[in-house]
Amino acid sequence: MHDGRGAVRRRAGARLWLSAGWLTLAGGAALLAPWIAPHDPLAQDLFAGRMPPFWVAGADPAYPLGTDSLGRDVLSRILHGGRIAFLVALIAGLATAVLGATLGLLAGFFRGWVDVAISRLIDIWMAFPPVLFSILLIAVIGPGLWSIIIAIIVIDWTRFARVVRAEAMGQGAMDYVASARVAGRGRISTLVVEILPNVLPTIVVLLTLEMGIAVIVEAILSFVNLSISTDSPTWGGMIAEGRTSVHQAWWVLVLPLIALFLTVLAFSQLGEGLKDRFDPVLR
Repeated sequence: MHDGRGAVRRRAGARLWLSAGWLTLAGGAALLAPWIAPHDPLAQDLFAGRMPPFWVAGADPAYPLGTDSLGRDVLSRILHGGRIAFLVALIAGLATAVLGATLGLLAGFFRGWVDVAISRLIDIWMAFPPVLFSILLIAVIGPGLWSIIIAIIVIDWTRFARVVRAEAMGQGAMDYVASARVAGRGRISTLVVEILPNVLPTIVVLLTLEMGIAVIVEAILSFVNLSISTDSPTWGGMIAEGRTSVHQAWWVLVLPLIALFLTVLAFSQLGEGLKDRFDPVLR
């Protein structure tokens, strides 16, 4: 049994280090994109169109990952597209976590009519298909970075609310909560000081998973031209562009797809690793 727990801890540790390493590398590169990108991501050079990456014959050292059909540097566009992906993941993920976790805590701790009202709202909200709902929202409020963030918040808060509600109910039945009440601590104070710290690990795990989902949603909306301006580089937009010329310049499609896949996988594995690390049975 002990060896089994140790193996799980080692796997969780490997997931944490690998995923955190990639997210640190990709996030840092995205943050520093204006300074480390070799070219302007919007600059076009039709004479350098569809140059292959450095490991393919005929490559130009000035374009390490090649160019697209308009001669724009693929590496620079991936780096700048990462800025948008991580920005959406960070802002939308945090806002979604705050909204959903707050409602979940209120429903799980206060019970009664508060729980009934919030639970019914969650049931109604979850009846809408999330992707179609997001496209509808963007179509109504118009494309743009903040429109995407608002759409993600509006759609995904229920994920946090449901899980945190269940956790708050379980924590509310613990002896330490009863002791706090006997000691004269108020209900709001008990919720914030006693229950929230014990629910926080679950919220952190959900946050990492939500950030990966936000990256996917932004890429999907970019793919169908419902994200920010089509001139701005986004991973989804690059994938959509590369799809039309995959036989002539496969790297325009494959390279941003790899960046998207690794980033979403890293967020997912970071969440799984944190879940294993916070699991009280494994601890």
